[in-house]
Amino acid sequence: MRDKELDTLRVYVVDDSALLRQRLVGILTELDHVEVIGEADDRDHAITEVTKLKPQVVILDIQLRQGNGIEVLTQIKKVQPSPTVIMLTNYPYPQFREKCMSAGADYFFYKATEFTKVKEVVRLLASQLHP
Repeated sequence: MRDKELDTLRVYVVDDSALLRQRLVGILTELDHVEVIGEADDRDHAITEVTKLKPQVVILDIQLRQGNGIEVLTQIKKVQPSPTVIMLTNYPYPQFREKCMSAGADYFFYKATEFTKVKEVVRLLASQLHP
């Protein structure tokens, strides 16, 4: 029998909006082989929890209650193994995209028009655990 942890894509959600976190968790928990293992709304809590829990995927906003998502991104990409990071933001500007991608983001989506892409990417990553 396989270890459940190996069969489940562990996801951590970081956003300053409780409503958006709730919406994301709801959408992601509908997916097979996906488990949301935690949430944060500020930089320090996010860095601490991601470092401790080691999720395979982090969904991360740029705007946070304290600090910002780019600071979180820089720190969590130092964690080994490094999580896949999906930036989901209301700041779709090229300078933010470039800064996030340079800091190690794997995806960069605009909340207003690309929200559903998060679900697609997480579904794809989970399916790779079950070839």
